[in-house]
Amino acid sequence: MGIITKIAVQQKRADRYNIEVDGEYAFSADEAVLIEFNLKKGRKLTQAEIEAIQLRDGVQKGLNTAIHFLSIRMRSEKEVRDYLKKKEIEVEAANEIIERLCSMGYLNDEQFADAFVKTQIQTTEKGPLIILRELKEKGIEENISSELIGQFTEKEQIEKAARMFEKQLRKYKNDSAFLKQKKAEQYVLAKGYSSSVIKKAAAAAEPDEEQELDALRHQAEKAHRRFKGASPGEYRQKMKAALYRKGFDLSDIDKAIDQLANE
Repeated sequence: MGIITKIAVQQKRADRYNIEVDGEYAFSADEAVLIEFNLKKGRKLTQAEIEAIQLRDGVQKGLNTAIHFLSIRMRSEKEVRDYLKKKEIEVEAANEIIERLCSMGYLNDEQFADAFVKTQIQTTEKGPLIILRELKEKGIEENISSELIGQFTEKEQIEKAARMFEKQLRKYKNDSAFLKQKKAEQYVLAKGYSSSVIKKAAAAAEPDEEQELDALRHQAEKAHRRFKGASPGEYRQKMKAALYRKGFDLSDIDKAIDQLANE
C-alpha cells in the first residue's frame, strides 16, 4: 500500500502525468487513465491497483499510437495489428485496441478496401490482379475484395491497358512489330491485367507499316556494320538470321538487304 504524494504533467507531453508514491516516482499515466482511475494526491494505491493502472495505460498508449498511425492515411485492421506488434504492444492489449478503434469508427476493412480500390484505379496503372493481391496482403477478406474489384469495369481495364500498350509500342519503335507486341504484352501483363483484356487492348492498336519499315532499316544497318566484312553468301545468311530473330518478315528482310547492297 502506498499514497500518491505528487502528480505532475510531463514536460514534453501535456497529456501524460508522472505519479509519485510515498515521495518517489512510481509510474506515468495518460490523462484518460488518470481520470478513469480517479488518481489524485493523497489516494492510497495497492500494488494490484498500480499494475491495473499500468495495464490500462499500456492500452491507452497503444490506442493513441494507433490513432496517430491512422491519421496519416486509412489502414486495414491487419496493417494496424502489424504496427502494434512492431511497437511491442501485447496481443491482449492489441485486441482491445482494435475493438475500440472499430467501435470509434477508425477501422473498417470494407470502407478501407473500397477507398483503396478507387485510389488504385484513379492514380496508378495497376490492373485488377495486382490490386486483389495487395488487398489480400493487407488482410482484406476475399469476398470483400471480389465484390469491390467489380467497380473496375472491363471497359476501363481495356482503355487503361490500351494506353499502356501504345506507350510501350512507342518506346520500342526500333524493334519489329512482333517484338514490340511481345514486350508491350509482357509489360501490361506484369501490371495485373488478364490475357483477354490484353488481347482486346492490343487489337485496338493499329499496325504502322511505315514505322515497321523504319525499324527494319534501323536494325538492318546495325547488322550490316557487324557483317559487312563477310563473303557475299555468308553476309546475306547472317543478315537474314539476325533480322529474322528480331521478328521481321522474311520478304521485307530480303528487300532491306538488297537496298543496302545497292547503296
